[in-house]
Amino acid sequence: MAYESSSYGGGYDDSYEERPELRYGRDAEQQEPDYDTNFVPDAVQSFVVYLYRYIREKNVYEILQMYELNFQKLSERMFKQSPWPAAEAIAPYVDNDHVFCLLYRELWFRHVYARLTPTITQRMDSWDNYCSLFQIILHGNVNMQLPNQWLWDMIDEFIYQFQSFCQYRAKLKTKTEQELALLREYADVWNVYGVLNYLQALIEKSNIIQILEDDKDGGTNFTAQNGYDFQGGGSNVLKVLGYFSIVGLLRVHCLLGDYYCGLKCLLPIDIHQPGVYSNVVGCQITTVYYYVFANLMLRRYVEAIKACNQILLIIHKTKQDHQASSQFQQILKKNEQLYALLAICLSLCPQGKLVDETVNSQLREKQGEKMLRMQRNDEAVFDELFSFACPKFITPSPPNYDELVNYNQDAYRLQLKLFLSEVRQQQLLSSIRSYLKLYSAIPISKLASFMDVDEPTLRMALLTYKHKTHVLDYEGRIMSNADVDFYIDKDVVQIVDSKVTKRHGDYFIRHILKFEELIGVLESVQL
Repeated sequence: MAYESSSYGGGYDDSYEERPELRYGRDAEQQEPDYDTNFVPDAVQSFVVYLYRYIREKNVYEILQMYELNFQKLSERMFKQSPWPAAEAIAPYVDNDHVFCLLYRELWFRHVYARLTPTITQRMDSWDNYCSLFQIILHGNVNMQLPNQWLWDMIDEFIYQFQSFCQYRAKLKTKTEQELALLREYADVWNVYGVLNYLQALIEKSNIIQILEDDKDGGTNFTAQNGYDFQGGGSNVLKVLGYFSIVGLLRVHCLLGDYYCGLKCLLPIDIHQPGVYSNVVGCQITTVYYYVFANLMLRRYVEAIKACNQILLIIHKTKQDHQASSQFQQILKKNEQLYALLAICLSLCPQGKLVDETVNSQLREKQGEKMLRMQRNDEAVFDELFSFACPKFITPSPPNYDELVNYNQDAYRLQLKLFLSEVRQQQLLSSIRSYLKLYSAIPISKLASFMDVDEPTLRMALLTYKHKTHVLDYEGRIMSNADVDFYIDKDVVQIVDSKVTKRHGDYFIRHILKFEELIGVLESVQL
């Protein structure tokens, strides 16, 4: 294997510490009687032998082919309803290599989560495997070259399994006494502090924040090489895991409801510029999704609309390229969720000029009727779209195991309650905005009569408008989301002229370029 074995012991270790199933008291034959974990089919032998060889040779292209295509094909053909062979069974075919077996286990558990229902001991075993793998990457001398897709999936799956465990742990009604006893005894498994500490440790140990700063100043070529360092003969594993851990922190903080901290963690990565994250489609969509959602919850609607428009355009242009990908269904789901988030943002902050024509057309088709209802303050539609588009929030602290009730929906209900409270506070704002667009100046008394409210209520609503359309950016500066601004002078609302001049030239240039492109295609066709 491509690492210094002397740093942490060479070969496959079959000791008590490296057999987490023994730690949790699992008898494999009792738990999984339907398959033989020690039987290794010829196809699997060939797969692990070649994958091991390519990792030793640092052949990233072949590793990616084995990882993305061969593993999926074998899973579909041979292991639809059962796990892959155990790591102990394939170890002799890969020189009992300890690190390779940890990587294999990571794939093994991911397959179980994707196609089967993991048991409580499998969930705990997977946590131990991630701990062992990350400890070696952090403190060993690993010099492998792995595909960025695999490294992203590793961080993505790590957080997904943490999220899944929190949801599983909070459902106490269906737990057996044995499961409750294990949850009580191993309270540190998938602990939120452990998850955050590993992500933070990968960021700090990789020195990725400084690398990204130097990259902006032209001091490194990290982005240009997509995180790899073939010429130097080093490893991309720690650096790229640290890079993706930045996105991981954004995701975890959003799941916990700490949106400000999540966006602060993402600051080293400029999502408006191409980077390592944008070369892995799953990472790009996940990053922008949580970035959009966090900005929505912080009332930074303009930033959310811009980012949403950008990623939806990319998905629209590249969707056909990913039809054969195993992540295609996930891309389609995130696409629908992003359109739902965009509909909410535009209903609370009508900034249609920030949305591209293509995206706007799709938005009207998918959410046009619901947007009309949201403009009429139909709270049920806000509830429906938020519930569809929001992530699965988690409660990170262990529940009271003596009370056999389900807590898994508590975090979601809290975030929904906060969101709907924000919507109710902005109920009059759309009406105020529509009237202000018709006038350059209007007395408060007249505006109050139009809206069928008394003057004190209107004054409060105008103050609410000012408050809700102004937010703080990352540097503490006040920024405005308003498309219409005003001030009050002697009981008269004076509207600030903020009409944007229509840029007809851009429209014609865009269509001239499309026409020239079409002419070029037609000329290249041989009759």
